[in-house]
Amino acid sequence: MSAPSGPSRRRRALITVLSTFGLAAALATAATLPANANAPTPPTGWTQVFVDDFNGTAGTGVNTSNWQYATGTGYPGGPANWGTGEVETMTNSTSNVSLDGNGNLRITPIRNASGNWTSGRIETNRTDFQPPSGGKLRVEARIQMPNVTGTAAEGYWPAFWMLGAPYRGNYQNWPSVGELDIMENVQGMNRVWATMHCGTNPGGPCNETTGIGNNTPCPGSTCQSAFHTYTMEWDRSVTPETIRFLVDGTQFHSVNASQVDATTWSNATNHGFFIILNVAMGGAFPDAFGGGLDSGTQSGVPMTVDYVQVLSAAGGGTTPPPTGSRDAYAAIQAESYNSQSGVSTETTTDTGGGQNIGHLANGDWALYQNVNFGSTAATQFVARVASGAASGVSGLVEVRLDSRSNAPVGSFALAGTGGWQTWRTVPANISSVTGTHDVYLTFTSGQPTDFVNVNWFNFGH
Repeated sequence: MSAPSGPSRRRRALITVLSTFGLAAALATAATLPANANAPTPPTGWTQVFVDDFNGTAGTGVNTSNWQYATGTGYPGGPANWGTGEVETMTNSTSNVSLDGNGNLRITPIRNASGNWTSGRIETNRTDFQPPSGGKLRVEARIQMPNVTGTAAEGYWPAFWMLGAPYRGNYQNWPSVGELDIMENVQGMNRVWATMHCGTNPGGPCNETTGIGNNTPCPGSTCQSAFHTYTMEWDRSVTPETIRFLVDGTQFHSVNASQVDATTWSNATNHGFFIILNVAMGGAFPDAFGGGLDSGTQSGVPMTVDYVQVLSAAGGGTTPPPTGSRDAYAAIQAESYNSQSGVSTETTTDTGGGQNIGHLANGDWALYQNVNFGSTAATQFVARVASGAASGVSGLVEVRLDSRSNAPVGSFALAGTGGWQTWRTVPANISSVTGTHDVYLTFTSGQPTDFVNVNWFNFGH
């Protein structure tokens, strides 16, 4: 949505738009929990820094130790209609925001006899949610979107999102202070949108007011008919720093620091964030899909939230393979292989810490399953590598798809870089790749000596 000076949260009109094994397993479990489930126990290596399971008496409001209500049609001194063109008035009434007595929060938009809409918007009191240096932050909620579709859903706009802390009290510095939309939906469509907003509006490095976003259908059951777990993982343990978006444990979008200039990234991320849950009615994003509010829009269908949880992890850990697909355009940690031959791991001194794979020589290989290249062809391969090989010792780092016996789609040669922890980022051209593939890194040399370590790799257009 897009008022010139307001937080857009979602106006992607025309866009087509893990951490530990235990955490991935927890996400998979969370997607199938009953409606009144508590937040999953943090896996080893992760610390719970915030949680609300929304337990309480039916018909009562939220815990104001955790949340504050945003009321009216905008922040005092901020843009009208919340900067997005939405038409409802936000209230703190339990008719709009209340616990259901079964461990859930319900945010319910209501149309009165005069045709005016009210709804609810709550924000965390805390504004300090960000990853530790070299670590990770995970923000997740288990939500059932309003269970309404078709013409009855016209104008519905539920969202779970975050704004940069500098916005609170200023209200005129969007989008430079950053916005992370973890879940948005309009019109009762079976899709979840995720977006990062940053830079300047309109246009700028983040393509405002659209932002840098993507969307996907909810897996298994529709977004409206069942609970799904929506997650943002902000990872400062990798280079470039990366923000990932997942539904039910499967990543469908990511944004990293290399996609914008350093000042834009710093302005958008070098501070804490606060969390927002709301259901807007009408506005630019629904309008973009032909969905203005009308007499056929059904009143009183809530967004139901089972829990909101924030986890933090220190840097330096290994990244086992994720349970879902991998984003070809985000950094894939080399030690997160699904299988390997001749590969060992070790602690790296490279920026971001963690581990790298090493002692790689002729005939060694590592497999990374379910790498999603999307519909726009990747034509580049980039890897973070180091070598302490002696003079005259070199080899090839190769990319093969789906079978180690297939010909490489691309490769680059590497000789000594000055040490086994002296890192370089090396690019290479590859044949055009689309779709989802198993990716093999294979290592070929004319001699048996170790010649390369790998910290991470990704692909580009």
